[in-house]
Amino acid sequence: MRRLLGLICLVVSITMGLPVLVSYLSPVQIQERETRVRLYQHSTGQVIEIPLEEYVTGVVAAEMPASFPMEALKVQAVAARTYIVRRLNAGGVINNDHPGADVCDDHAHGQAWISREEMRRRWGTLRYYEYYYKIKKAVDETRGMVLTYQGQLIEPAYHSSCGGRGTESASAVWAADLPYLVGVPCPYDADPEPVRTVILPLEQVDRALGVHIEAVPVTAGGTGNPLEVVERTPAGRPRIVRIGGKELAATLVRDRLGLRSTDFTMSMKGGQIQITTRGYGHAVGMCQYGAKGLAQHGYTFDRILKHYYTGVEITRIN
Repeated sequence: MRRLLGLICLVVSITMGLPVLVSYLSPVQIQERETRVRLYQHSTGQVIEIPLEEYVTGVVAAEMPASFPMEALKVQAVAARTYIVRRLNAGGVINNDHPGADVCDDHAHGQAWISREEMRRRWGTLRYYEYYYKIKKAVDETRGMVLTYQGQLIEPAYHSSCGGRGTESASAVWAADLPYLVGVPCPYDADPEPVRTVILPLEQVDRALGVHIEAVPVTAGGTGNPLEVVERTPAGRPRIVRIGGKELAATLVRDRLGLRSTDFTMSMKGGQIQITTRGYGHAVGMCQYGAKGLAQHGYTFDRILKHYYTGVEITRIN
């Protein structure tokens, strides 16, 4: 009956020369409700529900500088979307530290996320309009795109900077053999400060690592090298190190000392430990500063994605 009434209204309008303002939409033409993400916010302790693409916009804003080239922002959007869709497909049970939520906004638990209010606070009013709509454009132009390997959603690992050394395979860092997460060259890492140095009290390092560096022989000037690299990764980073006579995984040293990467050296000077790192992050998957460099050299977002994630396909979800 409703379809018949709609048809009658259309015929009457045409017959009388009136403009057609309303037409009847059958149920199959009505768009289904957009997929939504249940997000736990650490600042409020509350779970909010937001549309998928709005969530991706907030992740890109939090995870990558908005000043990066558009193609790099698109790369980040596809990686962020793949992460959350993979999680949603699993029913929200992967590492779910927050009951009732699919994900949280802490990068240590997965991906960072910020609201539009936080964007405005960080960037200021003028920059907010420029950066928000730039990021939104990157998200809109990749809408629905995710990364798959042999028909399955991938684990889209990414990090800030490999320091120009190249990325690592997942098997070298996490002992997880994922064929799409293998080490690749990263010739255009654009990190302006890939090398950083921190100085820590010897006692703090001993306590954090459970070692006794004081037993390491030093020169008359109080200097020495407490670090010995026992095993290196295929890209040349320390994998197993010996500190104070104790063998440790480089990832454990990085985590316990709060270092920027596992690509580090140590020296002892007057009761203090000087640690120099190169790069930032675990070095697996997409290098964000590397993606920036590739974009600046004319690479499109799809080429960048397929460079860092070996053998993947870019698939558009419904």
